[in-house]
Amino acid sequence: MARAPREPGSPLEALLESVLRAPAHASRRPRAAIDTAVRHLLEAAVASLQGGDRGGHDRYRIDDLARETGVTTRNIRAYQERGLLPPPQKSGRVAYFDDSHVARLELITSMLDRGYTLAHIGEMLAAWQGGRDLAGILGLELVRPWAADRPTRMPMPKVRELAGDAAGLSRLVADGLVELGETDALVHRPLLLQAFAETRSYGMSMDAILAVHERVAPLVDEIANILVDAGTAHVAASKPVAREDFFDEQTMTKFVAMLVRIRALASDSVRASLESAIEGRIEASLGDYLARAAKRHNSTAAPRLSGVGDR
Repeated sequence: MARAPREPGSPLEALLESVLRAPAHASRRPRAAIDTAVRHLLEAAVASLQGGDRGGHDRYRIDDLARETGVTTRNIRAYQERGLLPPPQKSGRVAYFDDSHVARLELITSMLDRGYTLAHIGEMLAAWQGGRDLAGILGLELVRPWAADRPTRMPMPKVRELAGDAAGLSRLVADGLVELGETDALVHRPLLLQAFAETRSYGMSMDAILAVHERVAPLVDEIANILVDAGTAHVAASKPVAREDFFDEQTMTKFVAMLVRIRALASDSVRASLESAIEGRIEASLGDYLARAAKRHNSTAAPRLSGVGDR
């Protein structure tokens, strides 16, 4: 019996098939298809996370998207032309939008209702996507509380939950992140422990998480020392202790404010460098993983791709 014609695959399926074909391409750039797939996979993942889980359809043609959001097809196209709405994925001649586009249109509509212009919205979205501070775009000066990750006393059941198991709790104590009391514990870095717990939810053991933390913490301390020493040396040079007015309230307030700004500037510079380095490493690791998977697949599979040429 003849098989039913195979329906066109999704853009993601096409990308994965291109990875499987990559080893058979000319050897000038054997990783070209893999590198392209890596970028699209990561961009699709970010778009999906930004759109959230709506539990509904995840592919829309433009008319479906208009009905779902109440935005006319004309305005959808206009937002695309302005760069406010990411381009859809193409499957053959058909363009498909997804839930991330629904979320973006809802955001645009909400901001328009609040009185923002399309120019303002475009500027803020560009800043957000570029990882820049929206406060600067809005002309605001927002300062985070000092020492936001303050030591906090927690009941033992909560601490055990964050630690995952007895071995994890013992290691948190050994690393100085937790001090045990009779009925509760002093957690020195509660936000850090929350991040550890969330990481565990993805299947990574607390033992592995703390092994990474123990390697990274000294390096972070060294970076902090370099940045803060350089910044405070510059600030101190502008406010020498020998000045008679050094302990004047106004002078001291300005001096300390300059030191506080060092935190923000140093954090921003490290974050930008760290994010760039991590992104590069993730792209390389994912590319290597796909290349190994494709090699294993092609060493065991039939010469043709599954479903291609079926009759």
